[in-house]
Amino acid sequence: MTEVRVPTLGESVSEATVATWFKKPGDTVAIDEMLCELETDKVTVEVPAPIAGTLSEIVAAEGDTVGVDALLAQISEGNEATPEKSNNNEDVLKAKELPTAKAEAEASKSGDNNNGAYMDIMVPTLGESVSEATISTWFKSVGEAFEADEMLCELETDKVSVEVPAPAAGVMTKLLAQEGSTVKAGGKLAVMSTNASASAAPAPATISAAVSTSKDVEDAPSAKKLMEENHLTNIEGTGKNGRIMKEDVLKALAAPSPAMVSAAPPKSNLRAPVQNAREERVKMTRLRQTIARRLKESQNSAAMLTTYNEVDMTEVMALRNEYKDLFLQKHGVKLGFMSFFTKACVHALNEVPEVNAEIDGTDVIYKKYVNMGIAAGTPTGLVVPVINDADQMSFAVIEKAIATMGAKARDGKLTMAEMQGGTFTISNGGVYGSLMSSPILNPPQSGILGMHKIQDRPMAIKGEIVIRPMMYLALSYDHRIVDGKGAVTFLVRVKEALEDPRRLLMDL
Repeated sequence: MTEVRVPTLGESVSEATVATWFKKPGDTVAIDEMLCELETDKVTVEVPAPIAGTLSEIVAAEGDTVGVDALLAQISEGNEATPEKSNNNEDVLKAKELPTAKAEAEASKSGDNNNGAYMDIMVPTLGESVSEATISTWFKSVGEAFEADEMLCELETDKVSVEVPAPAAGVMTKLLAQEGSTVKAGGKLAVMSTNASASAAPAPATISAAVSTSKDVEDAPSAKKLMEENHLTNIEGTGKNGRIMKEDVLKALAAPSPAMVSAAPPKSNLRAPVQNAREERVKMTRLRQTIARRLKESQNSAAMLTTYNEVDMTEVMALRNEYKDLFLQKHGVKLGFMSFFTKACVHALNEVPEVNAEIDGTDVIYKKYVNMGIAAGTPTGLVVPVINDADQMSFAVIEKAIATMGAKARDGKLTMAEMQGGTFTISNGGVYGSLMSSPILNPPQSGILGMHKIQDRPMAIKGEIVIRPMMYLALSYDHRIVDGKGAVTFLVRVKEALEDPRRLLMDL
């Protein structure tokens, strides 16, 4: 037997909570395969298998608090584990979780289902500190065939969307969780058959029946609910494979026809469809819930204050217009304003290091590097991808990194690692037309710069009134660590660098 113990958790961290077990007793494990996940008050720690073998015993269950070097589990090497016991455990598990699959497997042994093989479709690893997700969309329904690596469903976590590909070519035989359900990392999503003839056989019982039974495609749950409430049938769906979506039902309610109404509702309810169409209750996505929680936590935990200034964008715009074609030709990426602001902020952070620091208890951690967070709006909510070591990058490398991260953000392809570790953030509300705003801190950071719309305004320059392209700047900062002098100095240095970009080249 080999013991699995709690690893070192980090400086000043003496205990953790067992968050998730990815393996159960009787499971075979490979060396360095993740066994469980521990959560501390600062980080999440994954515990790998020290050897290959069989997990024979779990000592600390999920939810238990364990200290450093505490015993978590034991692994049997080689053939130490009894095969009969492992097989019995698997049979019991299948009997509880997949009765249909078990019955079909037994039929396969007797020759009723030739070459039948069933596979579990599992929730993939969701990322550091993410233990659960919500099923947002099933792309395949029961009885539908698919190819290997074809997308089966999409999961939504509080930070990113995760697509689940098919582990092999086959047919969907059973859905174990419906859209809107919450699933754990490593949990089961569905069962598939690798037997091509399974598509012709009667499909196992699905989770729920659609309101309209004239097709095999499962309608959206919100659509089914509206159809039931308003006695509607035979609605033409615009979703994948003719799936009826909520928008289809709302459209039918707005312009009902006799063919859609199976039975006239009671006279007292004639106004109900109109009332329902005027309001819509939609559950917040996990990402939106996390954004709401973190923004409120930021307001509650930091002594947040905002200071403002304005910058004349004449020189930056002239420099950009002069070299944008050459820049694109040489580097293959457009020269935007964000690289100028990133460089200007790096320059200012070097002079005012407390804006690039964070509070940890009674300590202040000063960062000797700049991981720049660039806030980006997406259809699902605000995300902040991080450009690591931005202080070591050239204009071209910064622009390429911003373009790459922006594309990933729009497509929902950002990973957890790409949104962690930021030391300072830039938010550009100007792309939406914002003239002035007070950005909210992104904890545990102590500063965030808000960019805004560039607008021509009359300015007094050397005793004359001239029209200049001006932008308001806003720095929100944690007053617990950053004093007013430091905040104002930071904004002034950003302003000076942008109004005379040559200062950036000479580090002035």
